[in-house]
Amino acid sequence: MDFTRDDSQDAVAEVVVSLLERNPARDMALWPAFVDAGLPAVALPARFGGDDMGLPEISVLLTELATDAVAVPALPTLAFGVLPLLGVLPDRLAERIYPEVAKGAVLTAAFHEPGAPFAAAPRTSAVADGNSVRITGHKVAVPYGEQARWLLVPTDRGVALVDSEAEGLTKTASPVSGAAPECTVRLDDVLVAADQVLSVDLGACHRIALAAIGSVADGLLKGAIALTAEHLRTRRQFGRPLAEFQAVAQQIADLYVTSRTLHVAALAANWALALDDPDAERRERTDDDLDILAYTVSAELPRAMQKCHHLHGGLGVDITHSMHRYYSQAKDLTRWLGGASFRLDRLGARCSSI
Repeated sequence: MDFTRDDSQDAVAEVVVSLLERNPARDMALWPAFVDAGLPAVALPARFGGDDMGLPEISVLLTELATDAVAVPALPTLAFGVLPLLGVLPDRLAERIYPEVAKGAVLTAAFHEPGAPFAAAPRTSAVADGNSVRITGHKVAVPYGEQARWLLVPTDRGVALVDSEAEGLTKTASPVSGAAPECTVRLDDVLVAADQVLSVDLGACHRIALAAIGSVADGLLKGAIALTAEHLRTRRQFGRPLAEFQAVAQQIADLYVTSRTLHVAALAANWALALDDPDAERRERTDDDLDILAYTVSAELPRAMQKCHHLHGGLGVDITHSMHRYYSQAKDLTRWLGGASFRLDRLGARCSSI
């Protein structure tokens, strides 16, 4: 077990860090530069101009972006969209979609249904109609749904690849905490070609998504703590830096422990998943790691962000302050996961079934 980054991961990290150093934007205004740097093509097959990289490199990319709380559609496009499609997308679709992704087209996935985060048994129906399939259902919390060119839509017959402009598809913007937009999607007899209902394992899609969310959470907490530590170092009270007060030092130390715990959980889950080991026992352990990661993010990340806010005092509450970007993204990630209670129930069910 070696979590050390290899050369390809280091190379991706260097490109992202260099991009952020050269560009002040931390929202969609950064996306064109992200595309120009070739980052959407990192996981694409080489025959489409990609770099043939996988989850380890995408996880590093997402962590580095999250360290600066960047709000661009890298997570949904690369982790929710591209990675699950590799090896299963028919040539007809691959030749159409992959070159557009390399040019900046956004992919996303509609994993959540009302009351069912990461729904394992989607209620969205897909009914065969000759050489086509008609899809009807209701999805919520779809990241960058309105900006996406294509959506991956889990149904009761498989995961459908749906054009965002398809007739019968309705997108309604929904409120979020951060700068990354979401929408509710309704599908009313949306017609797609039969080969657009893909033989994708929905469980595999969920695993990749959870691992990637963990990588984002890791970066968010790392960045928030760095921001907080700098504030404590430079902010003075009673003639002394805040960092010199014992109670403050203890709190930032606790945050560091939480951050390292989350970092290890994210690394372990991503490492295990990237091995793609067919052994049933090892796959079960990987699912354990992912459930632990999801609970750790849901339970510990919001509390840690609240403590960072507290250590910033009134400054952290101001939505124009950088701390707001970290906290708001963390809240949205936790909501996607279903919250700490939901994840604890999932973890408990897994333990009780052993």
